[in-house]
Amino acid sequence: MTFLEVIDNYWLYFLVGQYPEGPLGGLALTLLLSAAGLLASLPMGLALGLARVSPWRALRWPVTALVYVVRGTPLLMVVFWAYFFLPSVTGAKTDQFTTMLIALALFNGAYLAEVVRAGILGLPRGQMESARSLGLSWLQAMRGVILPQALRNMLPSLVSQFVMTIKETSLGYIIGLNEVSFITSQINTQVFVYPVQLYLLLGLSYFTLCFSLSRFAYWLERRLDRKAPSLHHSASAVA
Repeated sequence: MTFLEVIDNYWLYFLVGQYPEGPLGGLALTLLLSAAGLLASLPMGLALGLARVSPWRALRWPVTALVYVVRGTPLLMVVFWAYFFLPSVTGAKTDQFTTMLIALALFNGAYLAEVVRAGILGLPRGQMESARSLGLSWLQAMRGVILPQALRNMLPSLVSQFVMTIKETSLGYIIGLNEVSFITSQINTQVFVYPVQLYLLLGLSYFTLCFSLSRFAYWLERRLDRKAPSLHHSASAVA
C-alpha cells in the first residue's frame, strides 16, 4: 500500500473520526474542543481579570495567588487532576472530552485573566477617574466605560490564545481522547510503514491551522492600530 492509498483510505477518519457511525474525532474534534475550551474560559478569565485590578485587597490577593499557581502548573498536571481528582470528589466519572474541556477552561482562564488585566491597564488612567467623577461606581465604570474598550484591544490576544488552545488539545492523547494526534497514532498502528509521513502530515495540519490564525491575529492587531488614532481623535473632539 502506497502512502497515497493510505491517505485515500483514512482521510475521512483523520478529519472526523468514526462520525457519523461512531463518536466524533480527528481534526474536527480538535477544533471543536479548542473553540469550546476558549469559550468556557472567557467568563472565568473575565471575572479573574476584573478581580486582579479591583480596589479590594481581600479579593485581589487570593485571585492573584490562584492565577500564579495555575499559570505555574503544567497543563498536563491540570489534565491529570481533572481526570483523577474530580471523579473522586464528585463521585461521577467524566468522559475524556468533558475532562479535557474542564482542564482547558481552568488553564486558559488563568491566562485570559492576565490578558484582561493587561487590556484594562493599557487604557489611559484618566478614563476611570473621569467615569468615577460622573458618579459611577467602580463596577458601573468598568462595565460601561473601561471593558468595552479593553475587550476591543484584547481581540488579537484572544485569537493568539485560541492558537495555543489548539496545540494544547494534543494532551488529550494521554487520556485516550480521539483528537487528531490520537487518531494519527491509531492510523500509524494500523499501517505501520509510514510513521514519518503520517506525523509530518499531522504537523502540517497543526501548522496550517495555527499559522493561519496567527496571521489573522496580526492582521486584526494592525487593523485595530489603524483605527485607534481616529477613535482617539473623535473622543478628543467630543471632549
